[in-house]
Amino acid sequence: MDTLTTPVAAAYAAALEPLLAVVDAVPAGGWDAPSPCEGWTARDVVGHLVDTQREFLTGRGIDLGPAPDLTDPAAGLRDHAQRVLAAVGEPAVAGQRYDGFAGPTTVGETLEEFYVWDLVVHRWDLATATGQDAALTDAELDRVEDGARSWGDALYTDGICRRLEAPEGAGRQAQVLALLGRRA
Repeated sequence: MDTLTTPVAAAYAAALEPLLAVVDAVPAGGWDAPSPCEGWTARDVVGHLVDTQREFLTGRGIDLGPAPDLTDPAAGLRDHAQRVLAAVGEPAVAGQRYDGFAGPTTVGETLEEFYVWDLVVHRWDLATATGQDAALTDAELDRVEDGARSWGDALYTDGICRRLEAPEGAGRQAQVLALLGRRA
C-alpha cells in the first residue's frame, strides 16, 4: 500500500523530508550540542520527537512495534518515521476518532495539527544546534504560526514555551519563532 494515501501521511512525509536532511547532516559530535530547547541536546530533540509521537499513537492502540534504537539518532528517527507513515497511511488509522484535548477529533487530525507542526519546529532547533541553515519556508512559517496561535495561553504553560517578544524590526521568521520562545 502507498503510505501517502491519507492527507496526514502526505503532510507528515512533507515535514519529515527536510528534517531528515538536517538529521543526516549533523556533524560528528553534533548530537551532544545544546539545542535552543533549554536543557536538551540535539539528540534529546530527536528523542522527544520519537517519544511523543509513539506515546500518542500507541496510546490510541496503534502498534508501532518496538521503540527504535536512538544510539544513532538519524537511523532511529528513520525507523520510527517509516512505522508512523505505514500506520497513518491506513485510512482506518488516520480516521480513528477519539476525544482529544479540545473535543472529538481523529488520530490523523491530531497528528497533522500537532505532531507535524512539531517536526517543523524541532527541525529548526536541530539545525540551529548543529550549525546548519535553519531557514523555514513561508508555508512552514504559516504552519508554525497557526499552530502556535491555536494553543492560546496553553502554549506558555510550564515546560512548553516561554513568552518572548521579537526584536523591533525583526523579520517574519524571528517573529514567529519568538512566539515559541526562540531567538532567531
